Amino acid sequence: MHRCVSVVVPITTNPHFLILKNRDYLKNVCLCVHLCVCMRVRRYVNAHAVKHYEDSSSSSHNDGEKLEEKGQHCVCMNCSNYSIFCYRCDEFVVNDTALGQVQKVREHLQNLENVLGERKRKLEESSGPNSKILKTNDGTLAATGLRNLGNTCFMNAVLQSLSNIKQFSCFFKALPPAAQLSGKAAGRMYYTRSQGDSTVSLVEEVRKTLCSLWQGNQTAYSPDSLFYTIWKLMPSFRGYQQQDAHEFMRYLLDLLHRELLHREPLHREPLHRENGNVSVVTSLFGGVLQNEVNCLICGTESRKFDPFLDLSLDIPHQFRQKKSKDQEPGPPCTLYDCLQSFTDLEELDETELYYCLRCKKRQKSTKKFWIKKLPKVLCLHLKRFHWTTFMRNKVDTYVKFPLRNLDLRQYLLEPEATEPDSCFYDLAAVSVHHGSGVGSGHYTAYGCHKGHWYHFNDGTVTLTNEEAVTKAKAYILFYEWTRLPGRGVSTEEGEGGSEHSLKPTPAEATPVSGQSVKAQGDTLNTTAVTGEHPPENMSPSLHSV
Repeated sequence: MHRCVSVVVPITTNPHFLILKNRDYLKNVCLCVHLCVCMRVRRYVNAHAVKHYEDSSSSSHNDGEKLEEKGQHCVCMNCSNYSIFCYRCDEFVVNDTALGQVQKVREHLQNLENVLGERKRKLEESSGPNSKILKTNDGTLAATGLRNLGNTCFMNAVLQSLSNIKQFSCFFKALPPAAQLSGKAAGRMYYTRSQGDSTVSLVEEVRKTLCSLWQGNQTAYSPDSLFYTIWKLMPSFRGYQQQDAHEFMRYLLDLLHRELLHREPLHREPLHRENGNVSVVTSLFGGVLQNEVNCLICGTESRKFDPFLDLSLDIPHQFRQKKSKDQEPGPPCTLYDCLQSFTDLEELDETELYYCLRCKKRQKSTKKFWIKKLPKVLCLHLKRFHWTTFMRNKVDTYVKFPLRNLDLRQYLLEPEATEPDSCFYDLAAVSVHHGSGVGSGHYTAYGCHKGHWYHFNDGTVTLTNEEAVTKAKAYILFYEWTRLPGRGVSTEEGEGGSEHSLKPTPAEATPVSGQSVKAQGDTLNTTAVTGEHPPENMSPSLHSV
């Protein structure tokens, strides 16, 4: 047995090792004889873990043959987040063995951590009124945090926000685990492999993560498997640098939509068989804008319909200017100000001239957005980051937003043809960026669960109040319909909601793309359509703008 000077207790007397050794399902898990338990293993700090790898790969075993010569790989598991790294391949290991042995080790370590967490919870609960356990009048609510795996707060904030969107989380929780499916056909029943990769399924990893967040577990959940799947499917998010939460959310929803679309047709719901461009993503987040452009020379009017999953709103310029000490502070910027700025009639400048079909050249013109179709979940992104000559600056202006009854009637193309109750939204979650730059700072999230507001700060979850939520400088706001139109179904169904409640009616089945809309002249990368009504077969490709 290899001994490291950092190991204080020999492995044969380590109680955790004795527990693992006695488990039948852990027999033959190790692919090589060499085993070392070290409490100081770090990959980057002093290259301590690399030294273990070099020693193990060069040392001889029972048959006198070295690991490298036998073609075996030396891997290590981080007992903090359960990630596995292969030193021979120099990359993280995402896939498991055929028998799922790696997952069994993770589950056992998680159980050990849960036992320790339960002991800690009981001690805190008995310590008096200063206990950190989340409590409400209904009893203890164990909201689970997400471990930060290294500048992954942007991912944690988005996942916690999505977990508090009831219909979205209920859909994924209703899916059976991939382990319960057998055979290739069953594997394609709910999950297909994104981008041709047969080793990962983003849908399955998101399902596992969402199922873990509200199971009453006080111990923070480590989304390492989801994180490394994202690394495989989203190369731009590889590494441990801070990323933009909105950009990540767009990529995540896009890939989920694509993967869900490739389910076997025989296993889809009737509506989904009729329209192959609808998924739970587009069914919930999908809306349609009407973009009107008028030529100021000949008066020709052009209309096109822009599908969206979220709206990116500018903070009006008058609210961004810093007031001098002598100036009295004016009224705060509101979310309605941002929506009004987005839908106001504007004249396109010289760099955004629109090509007029009648004049046969680019002419001065005006542009205006109307909301043609409202989504069930309205996602509003406040554009807080703007490029200057040399850097990307943050607009740190406070924007006042309502918790209940966000009214969108004045922005609708046909308000008289829309049920009045379907124009109001309640806030479900909000992601917040703290700091000065997109590549730095920190992300947290607020979410409303069964009438209680929580603040999610990576692995720490605290019960908070509405006043604290309204004071936050929001970056991404998630609003839910207070009542689904024509059905009288409240979004307060909670966790018992059925997957069938997610199915759009035929009238709502207009497919939408995964792009957010930019109010930048004629740079909208959508399919241009003219006419009074959006076509039934409009199917623009999903991409980021």
